[in-house]
Amino acid sequence: MNASMLSYMLFSCLLLSVQAHNCSVREIIRYTKHLLGASSVSCPCRETAVSSCSCLPIAEPGHELACFVEGTEHMLKNNILNHNTSNTIIARLNLTFQTQLDRKLCESLARGNQCQYKTKGNVKEFLNKILRTYQAINKPGA
Repeated sequence: MNASMLSYMLFSCLLLSVQAHNCSVREIIRYTKHLLGASSVSCPCRETAVSSCSCLPIAEPGHELACFVEGTEHMLKNNILNHNTSNTIIARLNLTFQTQLDRKLCESLARGNQCQYKTKGNVKEFLNKILRTYQAINKPGA
């Protein structure tokens, strides 16, 4: 391995480290895991007024932040998890996602300010999408 290849690899690692830091990866993963553990909502998503199961956007690549903002706002407005601690965590996640979107942090997750999705899912599916997205950023060599 020559010196230029080594410097390129070090620079790439540094960029990934900075991106992971700016994306609040560890905190988002920790909060999301807590919500998944606290959530008993795993019913199927139904777009009807009588359904107690919310349908949240499962984002297309590059539109994750906008969809995470939209989904967490919906969860807060509709008191989805119905627990004070969970609502506090959802509010923190919402603020973090909104800040990342506004400041154009985590660029790979925010190619636009509009939430674009092809499918919707229940709370558990939505939270798992958040978790998988930020775990992928946190992966060494990602």
